[in-house]
Amino acid sequence: MTRARIGPILEAIPAARQKDARHYGVHPYFTRRPPNVVSAYIERFSRPGDVVLDPFGGTGVTAIEAFLAGRRAIHNDLNPFANFIASNIADTTLESVRPLRDAFHRVEDLCAGPLRQIEQHEGAAGNWLKRLPLPENIALPRNSDAERFHDLFTTRQLAGLAILKQAIDREPAAAVRNSLLLAWSASVAKLNKTFLSAKGRAASRGGSSIFSIYRYKLAAEAVELPIWETFRGRFENVIAAKEEVLKLREYSLRHSPRGKALDSHQNFRVLAHDAADLDRVLEPRSVDYVFTDPPYGAFISYLDLSILWNHWLGYPVSDDVRDVETIVGGEKGLSEGHYKDSLRRSIHASLNLLKPDRWMSIVFQHWDLSYFATILESAGELGAELKSAVTQTGDVIWSMHKKKNSESVLAGEMILTFYKPVRPGKALDSPSASGNASAHAALSDAFDKCLTIDTASFTSEALLNQIVLELWRRRALNCLSLDRREFAQCLKDRGWSYDPRKHLWRRGATEPSRQPVLFS
Repeated sequence: MTRARIGPILEAIPAARQKDARHYGVHPYFTRRPPNVVSAYIERFSRPGDVVLDPFGGTGVTAIEAFLAGRRAIHNDLNPFANFIASNIADTTLESVRPLRDAFHRVEDLCAGPLRQIEQHEGAAGNWLKRLPLPENIALPRNSDAERFHDLFTTRQLAGLAILKQAIDREPAAAVRNSLLLAWSASVAKLNKTFLSAKGRAASRGGSSIFSIYRYKLAAEAVELPIWETFRGRFENVIAAKEEVLKLREYSLRHSPRGKALDSHQNFRVLAHDAADLDRVLEPRSVDYVFTDPPYGAFISYLDLSILWNHWLGYPVSDDVRDVETIVGGEKGLSEGHYKDSLRRSIHASLNLLKPDRWMSIVFQHWDLSYFATILESAGELGAELKSAVTQTGDVIWSMHKKKNSESVLAGEMILTFYKPVRPGKALDSPSASGNASAHAALSDAFDKCLTIDTASFTSEALLNQIVLELWRRRALNCLSLDRREFAQCLKDRGWSYDPRKHLWRRGATEPSRQPVLFS
């Protein structure tokens, strides 16, 4: 039966956040999609045994969920740190967690005494540093508060982490050693001077500035958490994740039609290529479904911000790799033109890999309308048909940026789902600008049309995404720009007010301002 008959997902799926131990609690990262939302798309648009690809894999939510759902998963990311997390979470080598607990006790026997010593006497930490293997003291990105790698740690933290890693590296079994390294790597996120402790809560409740404001910002006063207890807590989180995956493996063994258990060696493939080149690495028309979440322009410089982990874990990142990262800015000063070209070529590569009569979903959000135009035009150029665009509102509770600039920060995203037909129709021509006046008129008309919604409230994301789709239908999306502050001002001028507690726009309750109206 043709898969064209699959009904696209047309409504947002409530996010079940913090539910799965395999994704939440194991290791912090920059962004992570709610697994239940990703799983719903995988279940809808693919079948057991299908090949599911994520060309911008991050920590592997798509590939891990596809693998656990009986698909053959291909995870790709340029960042070795991300691939390290994904491959270790998905690994099904061990029969149980018993070998991990045994190894943990061996590490404890080696490290507990030295760690107590360095925490009690800073001089002891300095002495240990003279004989420990340490990562090279390389330079950090220019916008960092710290100049060199070792400056990210107190003397105790640097010595303590080195002692732990030295003991873990002695473990002979790769699956065991890597799981312990995963817990150690998660500990690094707390045992460094970028860790910001949450006010009014326990000192350990907080996170690294690397994951919240996306740069190496040092805390005004370093928080030195207990090293062994921090590692113990991260280890227990890894155990919970591993038990969850192994339980699903056993379930698959009992309920699989052929009695086959999930096997990460066979059905979980990890690649580290430029997403734009994947159709040169993999066989064209070999993929059954693509679900991906590409970088959002200049928000996060993933490779720059992963130096803390990649460098100490021994994963070199060459200049050649950094030159092709799909971002704007970073230490390489990558241009917007580079970003759009990389995004376009990555979408083309994904569609070349996708079999006909198959589906592709892309998660995206940005104020820059031209980025949406790049995605939609790139898919259209190869005959893919847009079938649905769903606004998934994000978890705004934990977003520092959303709290400070709630009206103008987007906390959700749009999931664009395309169908690749067996016989593609004629590709749409790219629109050309038709003059500033007509462009502004199109945007104003689209804004007014989208505001005729029958609802008492809506999010900024929901309205923006409706405007994006309306402008795309008018073939005017690539001609226009939209300023986030003007967006908010325009809503106020038209009688809408913003509720910062619920992050919703509501009708009335404010007087229209005398500021210039948007699009005038």
